[in-house]
Amino acid sequence: MSVDGPFNGFFRGKKVLITGHTGFKGSWLALWLTELGADVTGFSLDPPTEPNLFKEIRLKKRIKDVRGDIRDLAALEKAFSESRPEIVFHLAAQPIVRTSYDDPITTYTSNAIGTLNVLEAVRRTPSVAAAIMITTDKVYRNEETFYGFRELDPLGGHDPYSASKACAEIIIESHRKSFFAGKRVASVRAGNVIGGGDWAKDRIIPDLVRAFAEGKSLEMRNPSATRPWQHVLEPLSGYLWLAAQMVTGKAEAGAWNFGPAEEDAIPVERIVKKAIDAWGGGSYSVAKDAAAVHEAAFLKLDCSKAHALLHWHPVYGVDDAVSETIGWYKAHLDGRDVLALTLKQIADYTACARAKGLAWAGR
Repeated sequence: MSVDGPFNGFFRGKKVLITGHTGFKGSWLALWLTELGADVTGFSLDPPTEPNLFKEIRLKKRIKDVRGDIRDLAALEKAFSESRPEIVFHLAAQPIVRTSYDDPITTYTSNAIGTLNVLEAVRRTPSVAAAIMITTDKVYRNEETFYGFRELDPLGGHDPYSASKACAEIIIESHRKSFFAGKRVASVRAGNVIGGGDWAKDRIIPDLVRAFAEGKSLEMRNPSATRPWQHVLEPLSGYLWLAAQMVTGKAEAGAWNFGPAEEDAIPVERIVKKAIDAWGGGSYSVAKDAAAVHEAAFLKLDCSKAHALLHWHPVYGVDDAVSETIGWYKAHLDGRDVLALTLKQIADYTACARAKGLAWAGR
């Protein structure tokens, strides 16, 4: 790959460790990094769903696959010691809001203490030049004020998932100031991510795909809830570009938002209607237990910092994001090769970013 390729060829030959590589976003990230020429080690529990993208794209053949729990500091440190990573992407988490109500202890220990363990492993591994700690757009104290949250806005969280991630942000900031001289460690907050290969329960697109594939109507929670929808490759391009820029001294550590354009923060019902159009049919109703647990009615991110300082911008609008996502699932259900399909979507996304002149996409 030439220096004019994606991310200026930064990741070629780099040793990268990903926690949570068996999950939806982690599998996409690990695959992309292998295409960029990185030497990837993954540390994670077994894939959280069946089916799962990790198996479908045959990722085990491309990376060093280490199974372990981020709450186990000794196992985590062993993986760091053996792989000597230069870049760390921390994605491992309990990621589902509704699950956090059923199991708050696992949610807090995984998302807060697990993050602390990763930071400690980073601190004790001199080879690490940058660590990108993935949290969520739900870390902000949400007073339903109808503006996009900025990185300096107060943290908070009504539900256990959001609160656990806000705890993780406080831990990250403390460790950055206490042990990293304000450098090496960044936290990143993405919008509501959609894309092929997500099979988790209680996420709108996987629930829709399962229902429509079985000829059923989708039961939808909170149709008026507004979220910042984006394709999975959008935040991943931000994470990768931030890591490259941090290591080369062109970007600061700290907190960063990576979300869609303001007009792409839309209600759940509009996303469902767009997905139905892309699918070619289907129906939905509002679930009877829609109000059983609290979920924020409005959430939007202000990504001015990433726009100004990283020259990062979203590539796809919400229509493209939905089209790519539903296209992936329909191709999967038609029996197409999922690895080839996923690689093509990465290549198409990169080409589109290059055509838009985005700095990370190269020439």
